[in-house]
Amino acid sequence: MSAMAYDGLAMAGRQLRRVRNSPGLAVLTQLMPVNMLLFFGYVFGSALAMPGREYRSFLVPGLLVATAAGGLMTGMFQAAQDTHRGVTDRFRTMPVSRAATVLGQAVADLVVTAAGTVPLLLTGLAVGWRIEGSAAGAAGAVGLLLLLRFACTCAGILLGLLTRSEEAAGQLGASSFVLPLLSNAYIPTDGLPGWLRALAEWNPVSAVTTALRDLFGNAPVPEGAAWPVAHPVAGSLVWSLALIALFLPLAVSRYARAE
Repeated sequence: MSAMAYDGLAMAGRQLRRVRNSPGLAVLTQLMPVNMLLFFGYVFGSALAMPGREYRSFLVPGLLVATAAGGLMTGMFQAAQDTHRGVTDRFRTMPVSRAATVLGQAVADLVVTAAGTVPLLLTGLAVGWRIEGSAAGAAGAVGLLLLLRFACTCAGILLGLLTRSEEAAGQLGASSFVLPLLSNAYIPTDGLPGWLRALAEWNPVSAVTTALRDLFGNAPVPEGAAWPVAHPVAGSLVWSLALIALFLPLAVSRYARAE
């Protein structure tokens, strides 16, 4: 096993132990999407043109993607915590691969995210959501979801390394909640004003949400949408890979430099 892979596994193990030692936070993070599904599905669903089970089937993929986008907040807070508590400086003095440190955190986050989606999926099944597409399509949807989570975590790690305090990271991370709101995760975008619809449809959350709805067989691809939503699988791949190509090298470079 290469040194980088060994270091990456060690760092991923550290992050997983970190989650295990904070079970309350992990449970709260996993229950929040479930609560949102019940609230949006039964309260907002009654006020939209697609009531009941139809709206809940529309909503579940959006909540899955909103959870994946939460990697921005999680990566930011954990990186800021390590930076301002001296852990990052300690790692810099050790013969540990800088890239493996960042990748280890991102991979551990993927494992936690995969486990955390199970309660949401079970609740979705309980309220009427179903996978109506093929097994291959569902597997592709999960792959796109995890790819977006990895991209958002890389971006969050970079931002966390750049913040000046844990409090600033928490406040900035909380503002990332706007991303799913300004997308098609919760409502269709065809009724929005032109400029707002364009902004929402060029949001990477909208592309991945549309891809999941299409691959799960929950809703067709909308007509007349912007390119990432009109070609959701390609749009999701382009967005996620572009974010990884931009933020992963920057995060590694920032991590390697002492303050």
